[in-house]
Amino acid sequence: QVQVVESGGGLVQTGGSLTLSCQASGSVYSFTSMGWYRQASGKQRELVAVIISGGTTNYADSAKGRFTISRDSGKNTVALQMNSLKPEDTAVYYCRARNYLNMDYWGSGTLVTVSS
Repeated sequence: QVQVVESGGGLVQTGGSLTLSCQASGSVYSFTSMGWYRQASGKQRELVAVIISGGTTNYADSAKGRFTISRDSGKNTVALQMNSLKPEDTAVYYCRARNYLNMDYWGSGTLVTVSS
């Protein structure tokens, strides 16, 4: 059974930094991509950043220049370093792991709150 567990959320002031971590485990198949999504209250879930095998990354425009995604493929972990946080970054952040069959596995989310 695949498990995806996020950690690292919390309360931070505007301009501060946080690092989110995600561990995926239990898959027979390797994960071809791992990424971070977020969902603010009353809004749809949106992509923040994704990293695929080989290290190619893709960021939402709102994350470019402020957030950095990194992955340890050997350990099936992915991290999201978030700098210069803004109140509009407040959301529940979800980790998604996708295997080569394009099956997605999601964590339960970690809350990030940025105070103004």
